[in-house]
Amino acid sequence: MDHNQVLKVLKRNRIRWLLLALLPVVCFLMSLAIGRYYVAPATVVRILGSHLLPLDITWREFDYSVVCQVRLPRVLLAMLVGAALSIAGASFQGIFGNPLASPDALGVSSGTGFGAALALLLFDRNMIAVQLWALFFGMVAIGLTFLISRLRKGQQVLMLILSGVVVSSFFQAMISLIKYIADPESKLPTITYWLMGSMATASYRDLAVVAGIIAVGAAILLLLRWRINLLSLSEEEAKSMGVNITLLRWTVIGAATLVTAATVSTCGFIGWVGLIIPHAARMLVGSDYRAILPASLLLGATYMLIIDLIARTATASEIPLSILTAVAGAPFFAYLLRKTGGGWG
Repeated sequence: MDHNQVLKVLKRNRIRWLLLALLPVVCFLMSLAIGRYYVAPATVVRILGSHLLPLDITWREFDYSVVCQVRLPRVLLAMLVGAALSIAGASFQGIFGNPLASPDALGVSSGTGFGAALALLLFDRNMIAVQLWALFFGMVAIGLTFLISRLRKGQQVLMLILSGVVVSSFFQAMISLIKYIADPESKLPTITYWLMGSMATASYRDLAVVAGIIAVGAAILLLLRWRINLLSLSEEEAKSMGVNITLLRWTVIGAATLVTAATVSTCGFIGWVGLIIPHAARMLVGSDYRAILPASLLLGATYMLIIDLIARTATASEIPLSILTAVAGAPFFAYLLRKTGGGWG
């Protein structure tokens, strides 16, 4: 590759990253503007800017309430959840060297869902209890998946996926048991609707609780993203470079499970995000995890903003998020299968 070609590649990458960074900003403003009550984007910008600059108030009080009290916490939560699930999925795919690995496929989502549903059954909507129980059972689920995959030597990737299916099925059965014994008048509707994924009840309090947890987990994953590339080497090669593979693997697993548990415990199951967004990021920035993780984070935030916007505006009543992500994710995954033939290069 000559000098001019190198410059073209660098320029193309800069434009690509600039577009990736602008996408969530544009969708953020549009999500605040669009809804059953429309607020002009320019008014949204002025309302948000009034918190930083001494602007003249040219908007109605109702516009301010819609933007800042109703939509802003929900939109911020959607961005956080999309970014968290995507970066967790990319990390799982990296550390297990498996493009099918995701919080859903490895049983983490089912485990956290069971923990959160159990907490909802026992403690009502106590967010701290829900998140702690979700985190604990998420760690239990990923630990069980890893242990079962080690019961027999052989095709570790296949064993890992099958182990994830076993663990996920077990916790799904436990969730069904909880729904069976829950009070059908009060607890069951809450648990059922919550498990389908929704941000309808998003508040600044929820945002404050979940933002700190996701920020810690995501920061750890971003700091370790260049080491995830080393997991493609053999264990001996990695050790010769001074990398403690076991410590690295469990640190990444812990951080990815932490952010997954935080999202599930706040807004329920939202499947497919952690599986397809890393693939979309890989198609845009290549196979280097130093680029895949930040690209997944930006794409995931954008994707969830769009999904949540459709959920609250497409029909008179809200559509559960997991339905929309499955409807969008399954065709995209079929397209990936057709394009790659399962090679995932």
